[in-house]
Amino acid sequence: MDLMVPVSQTHEGFYSLKHVHRESSVKTSLGTRARARDRSNFVLGHKTRFLALSDANRNGCKRIEGPRKHRRNQVFAALKVDTFSSNGKLPHAEKNQHGHLSGGGHASNSSSNIEEHESNNHLRRLVRNGELEDGFKFLERMVYKGEIPDIISCTSLIRGFCRIGKTRKATRVMEILEQSGAVPDVITYNVLISGYCKSGEIDNALQVLDRMNVAPDVVTYNTILRTLCDSGKLKQAMEVLDWQLQKECYPDVITYTILIEATCKESGVGQAMKLVDEMRNKGCKPDVVTYNVLINGICKEGRLDEAIKFLNNMPSYGCQPNVITHNIILRSMCSTGRWMDAEKLLADMLRKGCSPSVVTFNILINFLCRQGLLGRAIDVLEKMPKHGCTPNSLSYNPLLHGFCKEKKMDRAIEYLDIMVSRACYPDIVTYNTLLTALCKDGKVDVAVEILNQLSSKGCSPVLITYNTVIDGLSKVGKTERAIKLLDEMRRKGLKPDIITYSSLVSGLSREGKVDKAIKFFHDLEGLGIRLSAITYNSIMLGLCKARQTDRAIDFLAYMISKRCKPTEATYTILIEGIAYEGLAKEALDLLNELCARGLVKKSSAEQVAVKM
Repeated sequence: MDLMVPVSQTHEGFYSLKHVHRESSVKTSLGTRARARDRSNFVLGHKTRFLALSDANRNGCKRIEGPRKHRRNQVFAALKVDTFSSNGKLPHAEKNQHGHLSGGGHASNSSSNIEEHESNNHLRRLVRNGELEDGFKFLERMVYKGEIPDIISCTSLIRGFCRIGKTRKATRVMEILEQSGAVPDVITYNVLISGYCKSGEIDNALQVLDRMNVAPDVVTYNTILRTLCDSGKLKQAMEVLDWQLQKECYPDVITYTILIEATCKESGVGQAMKLVDEMRNKGCKPDVVTYNVLINGICKEGRLDEAIKFLNNMPSYGCQPNVITHNIILRSMCSTGRWMDAEKLLADMLRKGCSPSVVTFNILINFLCRQGLLGRAIDVLEKMPKHGCTPNSLSYNPLLHGFCKEKKMDRAIEYLDIMVSRACYPDIVTYNTLLTALCKDGKVDVAVEILNQLSSKGCSPVLITYNTVIDGLSKVGKTERAIKLLDEMRRKGLKPDIITYSSLVSGLSREGKVDKAIKFFHDLEGLGIRLSAITYNSIMLGLCKARQTDRAIDFLAYMISKRCKPTEATYTILIEGIAYEGLAKEALDLLNELCARGLVKKSSAEQVAVKM
């Protein structure tokens, strides 16, 4: 078997192998298997000129006599020494005549080992400082010089690239690591597989699983199973489970819980219980998370009483319910209007010593606010600190929404101030709720003032925030201010959508600024969005108000050419426009004809006729 071949000189005084050798597996006396993979252009270093170790064919290597023989002897001697330490190999170890490993080494290697150690330290610093690209380049240079990179540093580098979505770069790090002669461990592979799974590249994750040089562990399989189940691929997940069992890697409670949750969603709790029986038979005991998954599934199937019974039976299964278990039941009770049962469950929790969490109280507050019981919701909110719970924005948001719904804007703003005074800072949902209510109540100037203060309060406006205020301004005849907000959102990198433009088109049309409205209409078309009849109707209304019914009729033809079906409102706008121009008889004739064709209801026609 050809192991080494002639080398050719490369730039910077280095030499590289150009012959690709076959993959082979060699068992050592330690019982490990070292796999040699196909490689080309593997750089050894500037001192080596050639290697000729072929047993079968030496013709490819030119014999060099004389003083160069000692170079050849140095290479042979160096090949007996393993320079790995943190990479799965023993430092300075060589085999004695009996085939056992013994300590040893050569002084000539000490310098290169020190350089390699310093290089790995530098690589660690780069990765630790988040300098991933520099770390990657340095890794390439290390391997180019024949140095063996540190597994832990490379694993951190892979994790770093995966976190920022550069899975291809992470894969390249793994390839460089494998080709360097280092032996990646299962953690390194798990990090790469996890990166692929988080970015939705499940097929790539499965490919890594298939080509791992070490045995996958239960974490490897759990990562893949979770991704498959979350993607609704339960059948494929079961196939992976079979593969896992064939590899004699036995599932743990997390494995079964993942599969049980997916089975509950796809096939129901009844089928999931079969998996529970299977895991028990295999000596794997369900934990509280497993039971929580089952209780959640029972609740979603509308069998709340069975879920309560299951909750009460959990201690007999050797498992105590936790606060999450109670929250699942509590949420189901509130969603079905069983408030008395919810209060009883909360009392039972406290009696059993199971302390409620912020989520527990938020479920109750949310339910009471939906029922319009704002006073009781405030009572629950005020009791939270007594139970060691600090209200968060999700505790206050339902209250603010409730006050806004009842048009009690003063109370809403009062509780907004209370939030801030208690060091609970509103989130964008809080502000969006308040802005929507203010705009609906006609208090647009207050809404604009709050919008202008958001950035200074550490809360960046989002698209829906701007759309809310732009729509509010457009409806009260302040389109010029709305257009300024449009420019502002663009500067902040937010892309206007159909709602943004539709609000402006409607507002400009109402104000009689039809040409400007038509300009925004065409901007909206440029987004490639199919426009609704409401947007066309806004333009036609503006044209009719401007006594330009001829253009309005042309716009109707354009609307039909764009395959947008006119509504009854489209026709009534045109009829009223024609009448507004003093052509009442013509308008009435058109109304009767449209009514006869069934395009306008008789009741609507009567209302239009009265206006004329």
